[in-house]
Amino acid sequence: MKILGIDPGTATTGWAIVEIKGDKLLPLAYGHISTEKIHSDDERILEVSNDLAEILQKHKPTEAAIESLFFFKNKKTIIQVAQSRGAILLTLRQNSVRVFGYTPLQVKQALTGYGRAEKKQMQQMIKSVLHLSAIPKPDDVADALAIAMCHANSRAIISLKNSHE
Repeated sequence: MKILGIDPGTATTGWAIVEIKGDKLLPLAYGHISTEKIHSDDERILEVSNDLAEILQKHKPTEAAIESLFFFKNKKTIIQVAQSRGAILLTLRQNSVRVFGYTPLQVKQALTGYGRAEKKQMQQMIKSVLHLSAIPKPDDVADALAIAMCHANSRAIISLKNSHE
């Protein structure tokens, strides 16, 4: 089973593909979609959607996990993230990919057992569990990996504790 993790954004959308092999969780590919501020909102959203469609065609994930919207202090930021998230959800649906949403608290809880874990703790857990040589950058990519790992764990497909043994 292949799972696509997505950390939505307009400027930067992190994405990650992980695969379940037996009781192991393997990172297959990860990266980010970046858009330029000089482009209009509609151009940026179209770019996110088109790039995501290419990722879907290349990797053919079975399910997708995306970060749910949560409280933002900056109203402009939440609107931009919501627009991007909407385009992502539509693109996933158009490609017949089942979608699951997780809050940052749920992702932290699944990976570290503590819902208020620091970003650095999360990144170290990702690196350790997936046997990566370095923490993926930018942070949006590490977040996408964490979201995919959370989904694998919550689906009871794999235990994150067992995957790094």
